[in-house]
Amino acid sequence: MTDVDPDELSARLQADDDDVLVVDVRHESDYEEWHIPGSVNVDVYDELQDDTETAKDDLADLPAEKEVVTVCAAGVVAETAEHTLEEMGYDAATLADGMNGWSRVHRSAPVETDLDGTLVQVARPGKGCLSHVLVSEGEAAVFDPSHYLDKYDGILDEYDAELVGVFDTHAHADHVSGGAELAERHGVPYYLHPKDALAIDATPIEDGATVDVGAVGVDVIHTPGHSEGSVSFDLAGEALLTGDTLFHESVGRVELGVEAGIEDSDVEGNAATLYESLQRLLDRPDDALVLPAHDPGSPEPPVTATLADVRARNADLDRDREAFVETLASDIPDHPPNFERVKRTNVGQEDVPDDELSELELGPNRCAAE
Repeated sequence: MTDVDPDELSARLQADDDDVLVVDVRHESDYEEWHIPGSVNVDVYDELQDDTETAKDDLADLPAEKEVVTVCAAGVVAETAEHTLEEMGYDAATLADGMNGWSRVHRSAPVETDLDGTLVQVARPGKGCLSHVLVSEGEAAVFDPSHYLDKYDGILDEYDAELVGVFDTHAHADHVSGGAELAERHGVPYYLHPKDALAIDATPIEDGATVDVGAVGVDVIHTPGHSEGSVSFDLAGEALLTGDTLFHESVGRVELGVEAGIEDSDVEGNAATLYESLQRLLDRPDDALVLPAHDPGSPEPPVTATLADVRARNADLDRDREAFVETLASDIPDHPPNFERVKRTNVGQEDVPDDELSELELGPNRCAAE
């Protein structure tokens, strides 16, 4: 068996390597829900487990000149696909840990701003997650980090910056935050609004507060609705880190905290609260960059849009209050996988062993309302 490291495959795909073809052997429904961009689906999952000979007809149409990298959920059935393809004369390999491995990939790029410092966006294409690192005058802050902490330590080393704080916009429902652990590793505050820090040791942040990172003031805007403790961060009027409150083409869901059993509010009330929170953000300058914590696709950093662009693209912002509440409270998409346990983990009510974190997060991002 030949394993391909997920980061290696990511780099080749970013470079538009025409010599590699990613073949996903999962069921078509699983592929359509969540897959590696540019991959092709050959649904031979059952055949590869029952009788590999029956899978060969479906695999025979793959281009012979390509190096084929096989993918499944965890890499087990994909390994069988690799061996089958090799028997057929193909140059084949298996993506290590399958889609689980792909979910660990992180990519980063600077965001172009006029901040007195540098803002780096870190994208996790396998989860649709976006986090940010602000560096100014030798100090740094990390916003909405994943639990793969070495990715952020690498950026700190690259910019020779000292971490002074870690911020979460809210208690996430799709991935386990690394915020508290990263802050503990560096001996700095972990900032989370008290409404979301239910059973976790965090430094509280309140509406209107400012935390300085080097020469940049980080202003806190309490924007509840997606969760009771959701906040957005205004970086010197240049960038708005909006968490899951405002996306470029949608807004945050309003039922996850209620259905996870950690909020006493109701869905209609949350929708009304979110509507009011959005009005606070829409008062900001048109040229401020909106930088959410997620992108529904497979984000390639930097993912940015001005507030003016978001107003023009986002149909949710065109609705009046009544229509907004009715739409968000009644049109409920599929839930993120394991969202109840993820939410409880991020508010400190559940402790998930390290070896279970990757599997807990496995699956598509579904934090947007539409």
